[in-house]
Amino acid sequence: MSAATGLRSWLARRLLLGAGQIVAVVLLVFALTEALPGDAAVALAGDQPDPARIAAIRESMHLDRPAYERLADWALGLPHGDFGQSLATGRPVSAYLAASFGPTLTLACLTVALLVPVGVGLGVLAARREGGRLDRLISGVTLGVYAVPEFALGVLLVVLFALRLDWLPPTAVGFDGALLAHPAVLVLPVLVLLARPVCSISRLVRAGMIEALGSPYVAQARRYGLSEARVRCTHALPNALAPATQQLARTVDWLLGGVVVVEALFVIPGLGTVMLDAVSARDVPVVQGLAVLFGTVTVVLNIAADLVAHRLAPRAGAVA
Repeated sequence: MSAATGLRSWLARRLLLGAGQIVAVVLLVFALTEALPGDAAVALAGDQPDPARIAAIRESMHLDRPAYERLADWALGLPHGDFGQSLATGRPVSAYLAASFGPTLTLACLTVALLVPVGVGLGVLAARREGGRLDRLISGVTLGVYAVPEFALGVLLVVLFALRLDWLPPTAVGFDGALLAHPAVLVLPVLVLLARPVCSISRLVRAGMIEALGSPYVAQARRYGLSEARVRCTHALPNALAPATQQLARTVDWLLGGVVVVEALFVIPGLGTVMLDAVSARDVPVVQGLAVLFGTVTVVLNIAADLVAHRLAPRAGAVA
């Protein structure tokens, strides 16, 4: 079997596995939302619900139908891009996702765009000064920052930079339009999202670089007279990036959960805010739509990370 055929076969298996994982996530989310006390009818009925009114609302929302029928109707619409309608407002779920996807995508893209150069740069810098003051400083700071939860770090940054120094806005309240039109609003949320991933990526790259710089193929490259910069960038760094690529995919998975906390803390109208509102309103179709979106992104990113790692790994031992 050729390498190309083997890669296609592996990719087909991964795609099938990924589809099964998405289905499992949807079923699990549906089961968990069904297990919650009350439903959308109870949430809409108010603090002192009348049983007759709850029954009428439940009937109008078709919540009186068996759970398997509601799940089947919703699942049959997925191939056509129909995620159903919100139980709370009656709007299509796809409209919610489209309206809230922009702020979340902006935060995620900015975080990843900064994560790669900062994380890799710190890891390489620490590895070049292994055991030195700079290495100990970077390792100590990254370990300490990684131990701080996102919510606590966000509160600390708001108190320092927004309330004490008055340099940055504490939330996105009052800033209409696209977030990119108000870059000051993005500084604190991106710092919170960036903090822990930079620590994990940099420490992983540092360990990989130290191991690669001490390997026989790097020693052979130096004997060939290659410059130290070329040895680090061409031979050592790809070997260190192969495991870091997997960690980067897991980091993006984590960002999907971290965005929920950050958007709630800084009042950013993204997918995280939609998720919190949907859970509080027992709006099952919206929660399911977000589960499909998050699950699909997770599967695609992990497959892409495996492909990149596969491409990088063969270069690790090359001396050219």
